[in-house]
Amino acid sequence: MPDFLLEIGCEEIPARLIEAGSLELRERVGKLLERERLAPKGAIAFLDTPRRLAVLASGIPAAQPDVTEQITGPSLAVAYKDGQPTAAAHAFAKKAGVEVSQLEKASTPKGEYLSAKVTKKGRAASEILAELLPKEIQSIYWPKNMYWRKSSERFVRPVRWLVALLDAEVIPLEFDGIRAGNNSRGHRILADGAVQIPSAGTSYVDAVAAAKVLGRGERQQQIRKALDVATRAIPGARWREDKALLDTVVNLTEFPSVILGNFDPQFLELPEEVLVTVMRDHQKYFAVEDASGKLAPHFLAVLNTDADREGTIRHGNERVLRARFNDARFFWQTDQKQSLRDRLDLLKHVTFQKELGSYYDKTIRTQRLASWLSETVKQAGFAIRPGIVHKAACLAKTDLTTELVKEFTELQGIVGGLYARVQVLDEHMNDDVRQGISTAIYDHYKPQSMDDSVPRTVEGAVLSIADKADSIAGMFALGLIPSGSKDPFGLRRQANGIVKTIAEHKLPVQLGALMQDARIRYHGSDAEKQFSPNLSFEEAVRAFFRERLEFYLRDARGFAYDVVNAVLAAGSDDVVDAVARAEAVTKVRPSADFESISVAFKRTKNILRQAIEAGKEIAQAVDSALLKESAERALAEQVPQTAKRVESLRVDRNYEAALLEIAKLRPAIDYFFDKVMVMVEDARLRANRLALLQTLLKEFSTIADFSEIVTEGK
Repeated sequence: MPDFLLEIGCEEIPARLIEAGSLELRERVGKLLERERLAPKGAIAFLDTPRRLAVLASGIPAAQPDVTEQITGPSLAVAYKDGQPTAAAHAFAKKAGVEVSQLEKASTPKGEYLSAKVTKKGRAASEILAELLPKEIQSIYWPKNMYWRKSSERFVRPVRWLVALLDAEVIPLEFDGIRAGNNSRGHRILADGAVQIPSAGTSYVDAVAAAKVLGRGERQQQIRKALDVATRAIPGARWREDKALLDTVVNLTEFPSVILGNFDPQFLELPEEVLVTVMRDHQKYFAVEDASGKLAPHFLAVLNTDADREGTIRHGNERVLRARFNDARFFWQTDQKQSLRDRLDLLKHVTFQKELGSYYDKTIRTQRLASWLSETVKQAGFAIRPGIVHKAACLAKTDLTTELVKEFTELQGIVGGLYARVQVLDEHMNDDVRQGISTAIYDHYKPQSMDDSVPRTVEGAVLSIADKADSIAGMFALGLIPSGSKDPFGLRRQANGIVKTIAEHKLPVQLGALMQDARIRYHGSDAEKQFSPNLSFEEAVRAFFRERLEFYLRDARGFAYDVVNAVLAAGSDDVVDAVARAEAVTKVRPSADFESISVAFKRTKNILRQAIEAGKEIAQAVDSALLKESAERALAEQVPQTAKRVESLRVDRNYEAALLEIAKLRPAIDYFFDKVMVMVEDARLRANRLALLQTLLKEFSTIADFSEIVTEGK
């Protein structure tokens, strides 16, 4: 069974697009091979670099296996007349490729028909791949495509060569005027030119490696090793770990090396955040720090070549970085001529969203929402300084008017926090208040992902929540709701941030009340006139945040999916409460009593659902006089007693103890289902027993819906 290789060689693909494009190519090729009965022996391997996407499938069939199937033709009444085959029978025999005498009779629910056994010969793998692969290549999704010859064929960058092999045999594949062969290309600088691939499989990897093209894992290892070696030239120094930057430079290179550069120590007078942003986001340099973790006047640049023996590249990088740092210093000094407080009116000329008004409008709304949140948090006993929240909300967006943020947009919020730290916001303001305002502004965009940290202070957390809630409320009211993969305003990310911040600070914030208050802040504004009249705002927001809370519990906190479903079925408005309930259910779930209770609740729910569907009456309350069996009397007696204890524990949020109390009902519930027939003919008796089950379900589903728990028997 031959190995299959496909390599698409092209102009440099943007680093941020390589991983997703490579993954989709693997998935498409894998599904194609599976669909065409050419599945490989193992997983599909890959090699992706800025100039190529390649997939390797080991041991695929050289041809499809033959398939024998029974096909049905015309009915016997049509196929034969007076015992002789008609034209219909002859036509069917010709279609099946057999003699009329070889046709068979088949009995079907519709009567007797002619049938024939047909063997379809499998097609050669090379023929199938040559025909179908171009469509799969063209169908890969890229955020932006390029057209350079035919408008019907497109790719992320112009394709320059194709390699398509079954072992050593070239597959006659063509895409956008490029015919596949067995010639790849090596590193653009170190080994540019044709690289003959003798056959698919390991020989491909060896051939391109000899031409200075390494796989992703090898490149990452080589970069890490080179970073370590280069940093050893500075006693006590270490390079600053940065996974996102490492992933980027891996996808910018085919054969990487590292150089150590330096910059003037005077630039260290600028805030570290500014210097690191310039190095990381604009130049793709790794920062270097000393033994105490402070930034050192050095940087590490990853090259897509093997060395810089003359130091020319290092000198050029140092010169570029010096110019960027000079720009940053100039912007910093220029911005200090106008305080954040004096910049507030400038926000009237900065658009937040065309229908929602300016950032000044957003600031006023956020300030009022943050004040309401501060009071809510304070009333719950949290130590919070509302004055800091109020002032920080007023100044949070003013850094959007600064020259530094205009040049380095990644620093929005951070620059505001830094400026608040060094500027005089009020002549009579205490230093600790100014620092509190600075920290809140600095953190208010946090968290920007589930991996990011939440704001460090309660004041920062409240400001962050208010800012994000205002954006979500406005966008939802306009009908700009995320759907599928479309979320142009990053509302899912912002909602994730709200959920994570509430959870980690354990804030007493109800999501429904938060979003309702955020929506109220638009009342009477010009923006409100643009709101969608047909949208059910509360319902849409509730469903959206339930989805985000589910994501947080399952993906960020790692709770089992059925535990999450059970917990959210009992309420999803209180994030902190939902987390506590999920933790409690997870702890008690392994017990045999809890599993038995879960099975019983499933049975209870099914009985009640079937009764409702059948139109059976359920009594309003349990009538003790109608409790005939000892098993139902015992359960009816224990339910209110247990419910009282569970409710007391639930109010104190002692959920683990409450669940253990519910689990104690197991003997009574098992006894009930073992001895009592619920759906009896007697309507009054049946309605009373259904009422007992409904009471059981209602009283003990406030912590979690146990019927959602997957048990071994299900």
